[in-house]
Amino acid sequence: MTTTFITGANKSLGYETARRLIEACHTVLVGARDPERGQAAADVLGARFIQIDVTDDASVAAAAADVAAREGAIDVLINNAGVFGTHNPADRITAADASAVFEVNVVGIVRVTHAFLPLLRKSASPVIVNVSSGMGSFAATHDAARVESRVIAPLYTASKAAVTMLTTQYAKSWPDVKVNAADPGYTATDFNGHSGPQTVTEGTDAIVELATIGADGPTGTFRDRHGAMAW
Repeated sequence: MTTTFITGANKSLGYETARRLIEACHTVLVGARDPERGQAAADVLGARFIQIDVTDDASVAAAAADVAAREGAIDVLINNAGVFGTHNPADRITAADASAVFEVNVVGIVRVTHAFLPLLRKSASPVIVNVSSGMGSFAATHDAARVESRVIAPLYTASKAAVTMLTTQYAKSWPDVKVNAADPGYTATDFNGHSGPQTVTEGTDAIVELATIGADGPTGTFRDRHGAMAW
């Protein structure tokens, strides 16, 4: 049985990823910051809830210790937790605004991955999936035919570009771990007021695909539901 830990799994993409992986016979650990919402989601899914705030060292360490004590190891880590940040125009963005976004979207991935890597390395086929975005792709944001080119969100886009590069560097650093990035695409979630044309199931296609690769699967890649993404 594959054991998978997902951050930000109490709603939207994280919740749907959990649901689909449970259907695929994974043992899913639902990570969420809010204990009430996290437990409620886990109860509906039939999963185990683990409280985790990806911006807090002690919280992340406690979550890893909890998994170590109960499951002993994980096979898949999905770094899904993320924030959009301020909607202020670029000339009103502050350093505090930037710190808040990068602390969750980038530093949070580093913090969680560092804490859970020893548990992953107990797996015969360890996998990490980082949820990135086409909005962090130079190619997508400069292609007038793509919706990403029409969105101005300096902090979110910059943080997701960092997530994709962090993914490639982790993949090069750890030949024993498959590390890939997924672009959900423009999906109807809380981030966009549910305006995206894709369903949440379509938005999790790439995440689920990368979470279920075998030992001979890819590493260091960036994919959406249609295949490889240009950076």
